[in-house]
Amino acid sequence: MNKFGFVLLVMAAFSMAKQVEGKKGYEKPVNCGHLECAPYQVIESQQEFEIRSYAKGMWVATSPISSASYKDAAAKGFNILFAYIQGNNDHAVKINMTAPVWVNIITPATQPNYLHNLTFVVHFYMPQEFQNSLPPQSAQAHTVELPDHKFSAVRRFGGFMDDSNISAEISALKKSLNATAWDTHSVDYPLLYTAAAYNSPFEHENRVNEVMLWFDQQLIKT
Repeated sequence: MNKFGFVLLVMAAFSMAKQVEGKKGYEKPVNCGHLECAPYQVIESQQEFEIRSYAKGMWVATSPISSASYKDAAAKGFNILFAYIQGNNDHAVKINMTAPVWVNIITPATQPNYLHNLTFVVHFYMPQEFQNSLPPQSAQAHTVELPDHKFSAVRRFGGFMDDSNISAEISALKKSLNATAWDTHSVDYPLLYTAAAYNSPFEHENRVNEVMLWFDQQLIKT
């Protein structure tokens, strides 16, 4: 092989490596090393976001919580679901904690980043042992099959989530989707946002949070 051919081979190998690396998406959160995490496939990976497809699975959810803020609703919902997995269910059985905790933010299309006076639903992913059987039931928590949509655009960030940084991260996510196949400018229906937390409220290190925007299909052609 001549020198020119060798250079082309190296360039091709480097290009393939970059493509494979990009497909990996975000690193697995530290807590997914000892907690069961909801499975998904990375469809597209960019510097500021990734597109995922989640497998249908069983989750446990609160009833809709009307609240003045995400922080208050998330705390209330977490306490309800934590009591559920600690045995406050009709089988009095304890269930292992999983990750992430999903908080769906139900918001009108006219106020996509406004997190006050909205409705929130908090979810825990059910461990594998309950994915193919009926999980325990509860008066305050019910099981649901999620997700309802095919794709999610995801942006990751650290620290503790609150109303201000969730709003800022959603805005940044939407901006990063501009002029991509996931651009939301043409959407005229209410968007579903999810705030995902991989850590308990008591953990201060290696915190991983995500904001997610759900789609049923690509919105424009690339």
